[in-house]
Amino acid sequence: MIPASFDYLRPSTVDEAVQALASAGEDAKVLAGGQSLLPVLRMRLATPTTLIDLGRVAELRGVRDDGDALVIGAMTTHYDVQRDPLIAEHAALLKEATDTVADPQIRHRGTLGGAISHADPAGDLLAPVLALDASLVVAGPSGRRTVPAADFFQDLFTTALAADELLVEIRVPKHTGWRAHYEKFNRVAQAWSMVAVAVTVRTEAGVIEEARVALTNMGSTPVRASGVEAALVGVQASADSIAAAASHAAEGTNPPVDSNADVEYRRHLAQVLTGRAIAAAAGA
Repeated sequence: MIPASFDYLRPSTVDEAVQALASAGEDAKVLAGGQSLLPVLRMRLATPTTLIDLGRVAELRGVRDDGDALVIGAMTTHYDVQRDPLIAEHAALLKEATDTVADPQIRHRGTLGGAISHADPAGDLLAPVLALDASLVVAGPSGRRTVPAADFFQDLFTTALAADELLVEIRVPKHTGWRAHYEKFNRVAQAWSMVAVAVTVRTEAGVIEEARVALTNMGSTPVRASGVEAALVGVQASADSIAAAASHAAEGTNPPVDSNADVEYRRHLAQVLTGRAIAAAAGA
């Protein structure tokens, strides 16, 4: 199917992009890689009057060290996230999850900011961003503001972004020395997650001192598994302690029902995958 007609704009700065978005109104869409948006346009599930392409906004690309945090530009591709040495050293969980996203072609075109703004609960990068306590910097006509990831994801495909705002940066607190793992369950290679678990832990002499755990596709937004985190802190990373902690994985979740799985199967998957992910991250 051919997309409906629209005006096409290619700003070269964030200020130009914000101005274009504000002028275009609520019927505008932002192109930040297009791996999710273009199929929607072709099927006419969205019919924007204006498409604003961020591909020329150089300031939205790249990763930089900002003291106790990494700052990742929203237009940084998945391919660049996979290979960035700062991310590998200070935010290994993000690299682990990005390695599972789709295929090389999509990873070369898709962007971290585009995936986050799209807010698909089955997407693989929302849970790691939540687990890493990232903050999202958004720009609008009145300036910039910072939104914690826990407040950014509000519902199915819905974020804290206003109609006239852009996601410009992802600020990730450094998790230097933390080990990480992203455990994903899907029926076929390169597909969306039925359920996935993002885990990063800091251990000392085999004891888990800190833990961050978040779940993919266990609700209309990514879910932080606080019960698992609490059960892990201060325990030896053994098979029994990990199994006990993983038993809390599905608490407070509201999994979707579709042709792949019902609620109880997804809750079972969450427990099994959480146990695997913790064991892998903790080296148990």
